[in-house]
Amino acid sequence: MSSSSSFFTSSLGRKFVMGITGIFLITFLIVHVGVNSLIFFDKSGELFNAAAHFMGTNWVIRSMEIVLFAGIILHIIQSLILTRQNKAARPQGYAISGSNVNSSWYSRSMGLLGTLILIFLIIHLGDFWVKARFDAKGGIPEGAAGMHDMYSEMKEVFSNIVLVIVYVLSMISLSYHLMHGFQSSFQSLGLNHYKYTPAIKAIGKWYSIIVPVLFALMPLYVYFVINK
Repeated sequence: MSSSSSFFTSSLGRKFVMGITGIFLITFLIVHVGVNSLIFFDKSGELFNAAAHFMGTNWVIRSMEIVLFAGIILHIIQSLILTRQNKAARPQGYAISGSNVNSSWYSRSMGLLGTLILIFLIIHLGDFWVKARFDAKGGIPEGAAGMHDMYSEMKEVFSNIVLVIVYVLSMISLSYHLMHGFQSSFQSLGLNHYKYTPAIKAIGKWYSIIVPVLFALMPLYVYFVINK
């Protein structure tokens, strides 16, 4: 076995991969929330549909979708392996007295939070991405210039209060997941220094609040404002 393959199958290597994929997904969320936030500036949906059309037809973006899905899958796999390894190394888990003082509950619940986010991701992809990419003739009506009317699809999805609640609760899970995952991604890459770690923690805290809140506001805005 080569030294490179040995590294990536080691605990340190797996954490490195988690860090790389984590930062990639953090960057993706910024782009995603930016595009989706266009619904707050144009109730007609034209601006949102134009952005969605660009994201769905630009070959660079479409190529990055492959990288995105690969990153998500790799992130999940590495997370499961590391969780299993940690449990094997510490059979009693966090039942040790004083563990609550040394770590936050969400840092000890990354596996559960990640699972909830994965379930949400499957629902979200089914609601939007699958229909936009594979249901060209049905499911989503076409708007101006032959563009998929993703705005109308979003209005339809978020007319269901149950789905609105699911999305909001999922964003709460995402927020807590990011509270630990943001800093952990940088730390896994060895970016841990007394000079810039406090800044990473501060940015991560605000990122973990602002991004999920914006995502959570979208279904609420569609349900209570646009659809009324």
